[in-house]
Amino acid sequence: MATTTHDVGPGTTEMSSGSTGRRSLSRSPGLASRITSASARRPRRVLAAWFIGLMCAVALAATSLSGMTSNGYVVGATESSRALAIYNAVTGARDGLAPTDFIIVSHRTEVVSSTVFRSTVARLASFASSSRGVTGVTANVSPGSPLVASHGHAAIIAFHVASDPDVRPLEAQVQRLNGVDGFTVAVTGSHTLAYDLAVLSQSDLQRGELDFGLPIALIILILVFGAVVAGLIPVVMALVSIGVGMGLAALLAQQFTLSTFIVNMMTAMGLALGIDYSLFVISRFREERERGRSVVDAVEVAGSTAGRAVLFSGGTFAVALCGIFLVRDNVLRSLAAGAVIVSVVSVAAALTLLPAALSLVGDRVNALRLPGLRRRADLRRRDAWRVAVECVTRRPVIWLTATTVLLVGLAVPALGLHLGQSGVSDLPRSIPVQRGYVMMTTTFPQITSSPVKVSVVATPSTMSADIEKVRSAIAGEPLLGRPLTEVNVTHTAVAFSVPITGDPTSASTLRTVRSLRATLAHVLMGTGARAYVGGVTAQTVDFIDVVDAATPWVLLFVFSISFLLLLIAFRSLVVALLSIVLNMVAIGAAYGVLTMVFLKGFGASALGFSKVTAIDAWIPLFLFAVLFALSMDYHVLLMSRIKEHVVEGQSTRDAVINAVSSSARIIGGAALIIIVVFCGFARGQLVMFQQMGFGVAVALLLDATLVRLVMLPTALTVLDRGAWYLPKWLEWLPNVNPEVAS
Repeated sequence: MATTTHDVGPGTTEMSSGSTGRRSLSRSPGLASRITSASARRPRRVLAAWFIGLMCAVALAATSLSGMTSNGYVVGATESSRALAIYNAVTGARDGLAPTDFIIVSHRTEVVSSTVFRSTVARLASFASSSRGVTGVTANVSPGSPLVASHGHAAIIAFHVASDPDVRPLEAQVQRLNGVDGFTVAVTGSHTLAYDLAVLSQSDLQRGELDFGLPIALIILILVFGAVVAGLIPVVMALVSIGVGMGLAALLAQQFTLSTFIVNMMTAMGLALGIDYSLFVISRFREERERGRSVVDAVEVAGSTAGRAVLFSGGTFAVALCGIFLVRDNVLRSLAAGAVIVSVVSVAAALTLLPAALSLVGDRVNALRLPGLRRRADLRRRDAWRVAVECVTRRPVIWLTATTVLLVGLAVPALGLHLGQSGVSDLPRSIPVQRGYVMMTTTFPQITSSPVKVSVVATPSTMSADIEKVRSAIAGEPLLGRPLTEVNVTHTAVAFSVPITGDPTSASTLRTVRSLRATLAHVLMGTGARAYVGGVTAQTVDFIDVVDAATPWVLLFVFSISFLLLLIAFRSLVVALLSIVLNMVAIGAAYGVLTMVFLKGFGASALGFSKVTAIDAWIPLFLFAVLFALSMDYHVLLMSRIKEHVVEGQSTRDAVINAVSSSARIIGGAALIIIVVFCGFARGQLVMFQQMGFGVAVALLLDATLVRLVMLPTALTVLDRGAWYLPKWLEWLPNVNPEVAS
C-alpha cells in the first residue's frame, strides 16, 4: 500500500493512506475511542447502568433537591455582613421579629375608621396570625398610627415571616380578597419577593425551555438529519443528562446552599449541550455508515473523531466555567456548578449511552425519513455553503475587513454599559410582590422591609458625639428617612435602622449607600469610631464590588485555559491566538447589542423586553465565560475538519472550503439549537435571565455566522501555511487533534 507524508507545521507529521484516502495514525486509540468502543460492544449493560443511574437521580432530585434559595449573597466577610453582625448583637432578638413583609389594604371611598375597612383588616390580620411561620403581626388602624395612610383610605398589616414558602398561603389569601367589596389588597416584602422569584423561575422554565426551546430544537434536529428517529435520539440524550445532573445537584445541595436558579441553568445547558454533543456523534456515525463501515466500526470511528471533539469541547466548557467560582457569590457559583455538572454528564452520555444506543439501533437511526432532506455527503457538490465560502475566500482581505468593522461597530455601544442589579421594580406588574411594591411606595414611602442598617463601634466617651455625626450624615441623604437608634448596654456599639425610599436595588439607592459610606468614613475620621453600612442595598453594593474585583482574574483564567487547550488541540500558536481574538469580537458585539436593547431601548418593546437603567452586574462576566465555552463546540468541530484536510495535503484555502461545506449544516444546526434554547431564557419574565438569554443568543448567532463562516475562513486563507505555525520550543506538545481518527 502506497503512503505519503505531509508536514503540517513544525513537529506534526502524519500519514495518509493512498488506497483509501483515510489517515492511519500510528498512535494508540485515545480515551474517547476506547470508551465508545467498549460501550458499543456491550450496549445492553451500558443502557442498564444508565437506566439505574437515571432512576436513582430522579429519586434524589424529587426527595432531596431542597434547601435552595432565591436570595443572592456574597460568600465571606463584607462590610454589609460586618454591619449585620454588629446590628444583631445590639438589637438582639427584638430585631429578629422586625417586620419582613407587609399587606397593604386600600379602598377608594371607604376610610380606615369605617366598620367594613376594620373588618377586612381584622380578617387578614387573623389569617396571618394563624399562618405557619408568621409572627409579630401588627395591624394598628387607630388614628395617627404610622400604619395608616395620611389620606385615610389605606392601611398596612406588618408581619414577620420565617421562610419564603411560608408566604404562599398569605399570598393566596390576599389574591382571593383583592377586589372583594371594592378593596384593593396586595402583599410585598423580602420573603414575598424571594417566593415570587422562585415561582417565576419555575414558570419561565416551563414556558421558555420546555414549551418553546425543546419542541423547536426537535424540529431543527429533524430538519438537519432528515429523519425523525435521528432527531429524537439527541433529545432523549439531553433529557437523560438533565435528569442525572439534577440528581448530582441534589447531592451537592446536601452540603452547600444552592440558588434555585440552578434548575433553570441545568435545563437550558442540558438541552443545548446534550443535543449538540449527540448531533456531532450521530452525524459522524451516519457519514461512516455511508462510507460502508459496519455499525460497530462506524460507532468506533464516530467515537474516535466526533467523540474526541465532544470530550475536548465538554472538558473545555467545564474548565472555563470553573473560572466563575473565583467570584464570591452564591448565585453565580450555583449557576456555574449547574452548567459544569450537566456538561460532564452530557459528555458521559455522548461517549457511552449514545454509542450503546447507536449500536443497537443501527441503520434504524434513519427511520421515518423526510423526503428530500438527506443526501449523501459529497465534498464536490456545490451547495450554498460551498458557494458562499468560495466567495469570501476569493477576496479574503475585503471580507475580513468588512466583517471586522461591522462587529467592532456593534461593540462600540458597550462602552456605555452600566452595571447594577434588577429588583422588584423590574418585575412584571402581574407579579403579586410588584403590585404590592407599587402600592407600598406610593402610599407608605416612609415604611420599608429593607432598611439600611448602620452599625457604629465607638468608645463610651465619644458615643454621643459619634451618634450625632452619623445622624447628620444620614440626614444629608435625601432618600434616607429618620433613623431608629439603639445603643448596647456597654455604650460601645450603636445600631441605626434607616428607611430608604424606592427599590432597594435601584441605581439611586445604590448611589445613596455608596455616598453614605463615604460620608461616614469622612466624618468619623480620627475619632476612633468605625461605621459599617449594611442591609439589602448595601449587600447589592458589595456584590457588585465583588464581581468587579473578580472580573480580571476570571478573564485571565478563561483566556489562559482556553489558549492552552487550543494550543494543545491544534498544535498551532496562531490558531490558538486567532480563536481567542475571534471569540472576543463576538462577545464584544453581543455586549454592544445588549446595551442598545436593554439600556437604550432600541427594539426592546418589539422583542418583549423592558428598558432598564442597568444590566445585572453578573451578566457580562457570566456571558463571557459561557460564550467562550459554548463557542468551542462548533469551533473545535470546524477547526478539526480543516486540519483533517490539511493533513491530507490540501492547501489551507481548499481545506477551509471543504471543511465548511461539509460541516456548515451541522455547525449551523448546533448553533441554532443553542440559540433557540437561550431564546427560551429570553422569553421569561425575569429580567436578568432575559438579558442572559438574549446575550447568549445574539453572540452565538454572530459567532456561528459572521465569525466562524466568514472571519475564520478568510483569516485562515490570508495566513495560509502560517496559520499552523508552532515554535520549535513548543514541539514537545502532544498531538491530540480532537477529531483525527485513531
